[in-house]
Amino acid sequence: MTALRKFIEGLPKTELHLHIEGSLEPELMFALAKRNNISLPFKTIEDVRAAYQFSELQDFLDIYYQGMGVLQTEQDFYDLTMAYLNKVHSQNVMHVEIFFDPQGHTERGISMDTVISGITRALEKGQRELGISYKLIMCFLRHLSEDAAMETLEQALPFKDKLCGVGLDSSELGHPPSKFKNVFARAKEEGLYLVAHAGEEGPPAYVYEALDVLKIDRLDHGNRSLEDADLTARLAKSQIALTVCPLSNYKLAGVKDMSKHPLGEMLSKNLNATINSDDPAYFGGYMNENYLAVTEALDLGMDEVITLARNGVAATFCTTAEKSAMMQKLDDYLDQWT
Repeated sequence: MTALRKFIEGLPKTELHLHIEGSLEPELMFALAKRNNISLPFKTIEDVRAAYQFSELQDFLDIYYQGMGVLQTEQDFYDLTMAYLNKVHSQNVMHVEIFFDPQGHTERGISMDTVISGITRALEKGQRELGISYKLIMCFLRHLSEDAAMETLEQALPFKDKLCGVGLDSSELGHPPSKFKNVFARAKEEGLYLVAHAGEEGPPAYVYEALDVLKIDRLDHGNRSLEDADLTARLAKSQIALTVCPLSNYKLAGVKDMSKHPLGEMLSKNLNATINSDDPAYFGGYMNENYLAVTEALDLGMDEVITLARNGVAATFCTTAEKSAMMQKLDDYLDQWT
C-alpha cells in the first residue's frame, strides 16, 4: 500500500452528493425483494452486476428506478440507509448530506412518511452510534412536471424539520433548471437550501440557469461549466461548491478517460470542487474508491487531496461551529502525517 493510498483511506471525509437509492447493493436488493415478495428480472447477484454497464445517464436511470421498487416499508428504507452508513463509516466519512427521490416512491403508493421516517431513523442511529453527522435533501425528478414537484414539496412540508434542502436530479437533457423556477422559489421561502444537478450531461447554459434562475447554494456535478470561460471564472470567483462524482462520470461515459477527468482543471482554475460517490452501488465505488481513482488518474499529490477534503467540509450546510469541529478532525489527522 502506497503512503498516499493509506493517507486517503484514513482521511476524515464528507459526502455531499449521494443518492440513497443509488447505494442499494445487489445483495440487499435481493433480500428486500424476498422480504416483500417482489419478482426481479435478475436470477442472480451476478446478473445484476452484469446489468450495471451503461453508455449514458438514461441507461442507468432505467435500472435505478427498477431497483428502487423493492423499497416498500419504513424498515426497508432504514435498512438501505443503515447499510450505506456502515459502509462509509468504514471509510472514515464523518458527515453526509444525502439525497432521496420521494417521487420514485410516492408514485408507487409509498407514503412520504414511510420514506422519510425510515431514512431519518437510520441517520439518527448513525449519528448516535457511528458519529456520522448528517443533512437530508429531497430531490425533484426533473423529467416530471413542475406541478408534480410542487405537489411533492407540499407533501414534504409537514416533515420540514427533518429536511435541510431540496435538489433536482434525473434526466438532465431536455429538462432545464428553469422548468422548476417556481418550486425552488417556494422552497427558498420555506428556508430550505437549494442544490441542483447541472452540467453533467446538459450544457453550460443549464449551469447558468441553476445559478441565476433557481439561485442554488451548491452545484451538483458542473463538469461542463469548463466549456465556458466566463462561467468558469464566475465559479472560481464566487467559490460556490461543486459536488464532483468521478466514478459516476466515468461509468456513465461522460468522461471517457479518467486521466482527462475535469477535476484536475477545476483545481488548477481554483474552483471549489469536492469528491463524492453519487450512486456507489451502481458506479463501482464509495468515497475511498472515488478519491483513489481520481488521484491515481490525475497524479494528484497529498496537497490536492487535502484541498479536496477541506473543500468538502467548507461546502457542507453545517453551522460554523460544526464546520470548525470537522476541520479540527482533519487537522488532527494531518498532524499524524507531518
